[in-house]
Amino acid sequence: MSRHFNRRSFLGGLSTGAAAYWVAGQSGFAVSSSPNERLNIAGIGVGGKGDSDITQAGKFGDVVAICDIDDVRLDKKAKEFPKAKKYNDYRKLLDEMGREIDAVVVSTPDHHHAPACLRAMRMGKHAYCQKPLTHTPAEARLMRETASQFNVQTQMGNQGTASDGFRAGVELVQSGSVGPIREVHAWTNRPFKYWKQAPDIVARPQEAPPIPPYVHWDLFLGPAPQRPYHPVYHPHNWRGWWDFGTGSLGDMACHTANLAFKSLKLDLPQRVSAVSGEINPETYPAWATITYEFPARGDLPPVKFTWYEGAKDGQRNLPDAELLQGEQASDSGMIFIGEKGAIFTPNDYGGEQVLLPRKEFEGFQRPEPTIERLGSADSDTHQKREWIRAILEGGPAPMSNFDYASRMTESMILGNVAVRLGKTLEYDGKTGAVTNCPEASAIIHGTYRDGWELG
Repeated sequence: MSRHFNRRSFLGGLSTGAAAYWVAGQSGFAVSSSPNERLNIAGIGVGGKGDSDITQAGKFGDVVAICDIDDVRLDKKAKEFPKAKKYNDYRKLLDEMGREIDAVVVSTPDHHHAPACLRAMRMGKHAYCQKPLTHTPAEARLMRETASQFNVQTQMGNQGTASDGFRAGVELVQSGSVGPIREVHAWTNRPFKYWKQAPDIVARPQEAPPIPPYVHWDLFLGPAPQRPYHPVYHPHNWRGWWDFGTGSLGDMACHTANLAFKSLKLDLPQRVSAVSGEINPETYPAWATITYEFPARGDLPPVKFTWYEGAKDGQRNLPDAELLQGEQASDSGMIFIGEKGAIFTPNDYGGEQVLLPRKEFEGFQRPEPTIERLGSADSDTHQKREWIRAILEGGPAPMSNFDYASRMTESMILGNVAVRLGKTLEYDGKTGAVTNCPEASAIIHGTYRDGWELG
């Protein structure tokens, strides 16, 4: 790291209660020669989710640089951090301020996640990156390898991981309360009200309006192929386009599938298959059902994991109602099917669990806590705090570190590859290759415009 850090200045960024929690559990921070030295943080993407991400990270350090391709968003954030240097191009930010920065918070559209994080980590910068960790499966593997090679502290922004309820859920699943689990079903309410894709949009717009003076369009495109500007992409609806986003699966699986990955110790699938609505070359389909087959892990049995998104024939794409044993299907959620019962989580983040059938589990005593709790409220801020603590203390690694998060991301967005090709993929987790479908390689690895290569 480029400077010493001061325990007092770090704790000064916390509330009194949070500071007391941290002091009680610490072995001690390195003491700085100057009481004013603090962690220097850069925010890459400071609109949308990036707005709150850099604000939360800024509670625990000094925000010295901010970057966005949209000057309106950038200038708004500059009012909060008037001392931060402004940039539109994160490549320039890292080149000019590399010696002054200790950590980056990356909250861009999906196709910029890996290019920004990889540049920063190769400079020895610690990285917090929004979910999904990457745009392609190959990028996820590279993020994992790079974080390990440069020994940096990392965290993916699936904030539910930091909640007390999620951590209690991991303990519940691992307690064996419903017996061995071989089947999991997860569903999401995306896209619907959140953005447009097929069937509403299946081709690029024909009109080409002028680029607003505050939008740096070429920098928005970054590694993606050239195309004309249109407001259908920026600032929000990029999620539904193959070139920029990862669709419903990328947006929400790192939340909704998280409890299954963590508690069942899932790694990479050996097989992925999908059925979906009509495929077009520009946007994600109207609906998809994706099935992942995970091999046994030690004493844990193989797991068949099924993901449901979108709507077909005017109806939500959901698992069979019988699986819920009389429970009302939540807007988003997941259910674990065990030999002795089921565990239903009726929200995106897995923070609430219901044992089924309810009557058979009346009076059930939850297992004693074994996983550290960070505090019930504001898990989004707690997740940044967990990351910063790991930087200052040299560990332990945050719960959604890139080694873990990259495996979940790589696994889940393989589903988009299966959707796009309409084929069952046989996956070699050791090499990251699909062994039965050569054409999958181009999608898994992606392409990059000159000047934006991953290196």
